[in-house]
Amino acid sequence: MSESVLAGTPPLRQRLHAFLKQPYVERTIIALILINAVILGLETSPATMSTVGHLLVAVDQAILAIFVVEIALRIYVHRLDFWRDPWSIFDFTVVAIALVPAAGPFAVLRALRVLRVLRLLTMVPSMRKVVGALLAAIPGLGSIALVLLILYYVFAVIATNLFASDYPEWFGSIGLSLYTLFQIMTLESWSMGIVRPVMEQFPFAWAFFIPFILVATFTMLNLFIAIIVNAMQSYSESEHQETVQAIQITQEHIEADLHSEVRGLRAEIRELKGLLMGQTSKGG
Repeated sequence: MSESVLAGTPPLRQRLHAFLKQPYVERTIIALILINAVILGLETSPATMSTVGHLLVAVDQAILAIFVVEIALRIYVHRLDFWRDPWSIFDFTVVAIALVPAAGPFAVLRALRVLRVLRLLTMVPSMRKVVGALLAAIPGLGSIALVLLILYYVFAVIATNLFASDYPEWFGSIGLSLYTLFQIMTLESWSMGIVRPVMEQFPFAWAFFIPFILVATFTMLNLFIAIIVNAMQSYSESEHQETVQAIQITQEHIEADLHSEVRGLRAEIRELKGLLMGQTSKGG
């Protein structure tokens, strides 16, 4: 919420907004998130819990209470604008999960407490920029993933027809072929572990596997990287444009205020002139 929007709000909300925006408050929240991450990791150790478990739980609950107070203050300050911001909704969700009793059918939520660590993504601007760019790249990544899936399916059908009888453990079904091709795409033991043994029975098998590697590994994965880089660049440009627009709007508000003040001063000067002229005429 901008300062201009808060101009007509009660003083308490304005003071709380200024308090939450203080650098030391944001740094404190980031430090508490990091401490909470360490505590959640230590709680997975039975030896640690047997010695200082009560202390870790107490500190964890205290940090959670601070997070709840922070979220409550942000909701009070921003009101409906809080729920229009996806990052704020994410913060609220990961903190609310920790408040659900982790017992019975909700026992799985205990493991989800670690999601509080992801609040770093909303607190650190550079991380928030990366996540925003990745989310913006999802449509492009989805299109590339569909193309890659089609290629996988075509190559898996061919591999199953060619090599299933001699190598059923790798190509005995479509599912096995897809998994084997995925291993080959990652270049993990693809030559000595799979391709060379297949070439002992099928000397020209390289003519199948090498084009697959060239297409699936070098071409498609580089397209993934290109889409992400382009999305990050577009995201940075959009943020820059928003900043420029905000500066322009602020300048327009300042100019409008100056014009109104100048008009007011001119009106006061005219009134003073009128009074002075009236007094002069009376004195004459």
